[in-house]
Amino acid sequence: MTERSLHGNDPSVLRRLNAAATLRELRDGGESTLSGLAGRVGLSRPTTEGVLGELIGRGLVAEVAPRPGAGLGRPARRYRFRAEAGHALGIDIEADRVRLLVADLTGEVVGGHRAPLDRHGRPAGRIAAVRAAVKECLAAAGIGRRSLRAVAAGTPGVVGPDGVVTRCAVMPGWEGVDLARDLGRSFPCPVLVENDANLAAMAERWRGAARAADDVVCVLAGLHTGAGALIGGRLHRGRWGAAGEIGMLPELGLLDTTAVLVTGAGPGSGASLAGLASAGPALDDAGRVLAAAGRGDPAALDAVDRLAARMARGVAAIALALDPEMIVIGGPLAGAGAALVDALRRHVPPLCLSPVRIEASRLGDEAIGLGAVRLALDRVDEDLFRVGPARGATEPAER
Repeated sequence: MTERSLHGNDPSVLRRLNAAATLRELRDGGESTLSGLAGRVGLSRPTTEGVLGELIGRGLVAEVAPRPGAGLGRPARRYRFRAEAGHALGIDIEADRVRLLVADLTGEVVGGHRAPLDRHGRPAGRIAAVRAAVKECLAAAGIGRRSLRAVAAGTPGVVGPDGVVTRCAVMPGWEGVDLARDLGRSFPCPVLVENDANLAAMAERWRGAARAADDVVCVLAGLHTGAGALIGGRLHRGRWGAAGEIGMLPELGLLDTTAVLVTGAGPGSGASLAGLASAGPALDDAGRVLAAAGRGDPAALDAVDRLAARMARGVAAIALALDPEMIVIGGPLAGAGAALVDALRRHVPPLCLSPVRIEASRLGDEAIGLGAVRLALDRVDEDLFRVGPARGATEPAER
């Protein structure tokens, strides 16, 4: 909506509408001259000039220096969106490691860091280690903490609307942790917390295998198997954040996924991670089985096929409930080769009523971190393009 279509007489709302439209056009459409931008947004040239002055004052837009050899006469002034005016931080907290990605305001990743975590450590120590990793990540990228406009963190388990981890089977003591509050103490900006599979689904639609799909399920196959879903292009969390946790039903074959592959146990055997030395070596062992399957080893292929047949019940149940355009298979067990995805393509469709497209994740172990960046950027966008009063967001102090 611009000055041509706005009805009403509130000049402050009109200014915010014009500023939001101009800023979005520069961010999405690239740099432009004053006249070109006015035409694209649908504003008069004087109004556009005034809006640009305001946006330059806020540090969100900059005038582009004339290109050398641009020709005779005074070149038309050109303007660009300042992607470096702020940053979004994505944090992927797993049982034994943390991964971080930091991006500018266009989503371009400008830094990253990985650090080990003590699988058996207490929550306070885990959060302290995450804070230390954030400090190293920002320092390496040359980004000040005050440049962050939003932070999002992904974690295994069920995350309530308030950012509290209400259930988690793979990290000791993690249930009940108010992760949004505890991490929020370290940042001068909004901090969001989300389930890891939900973030992976967001990442797949943003930059992965599901870019053209609006209804997407992302299945993360790891120690256990969880799922996140986008419906109509929007994350479906459910009332309490537990949407996609269909794997909690033992009958659906999504519990103890790694243990079943490693031990070769069949459905209903009671195989569990408790019987393994630790989950880290279990994933390593699973990777070796999958690598052997990729080489055509008959015993490994048989183990993968048994696991896929077991998992197919849960994956098909999700497909029957949501009827998605695409199911993306990610997580450590999918990232170790194509064997598991190929086997699921055989076992899932016969259990469904409509065609099911199953794709392998293209994002590898960065899917959750990228999804966290996307979630943080969505929060930034709410502030950048808000027409009403801002809800506590601040302009970054650094440029």
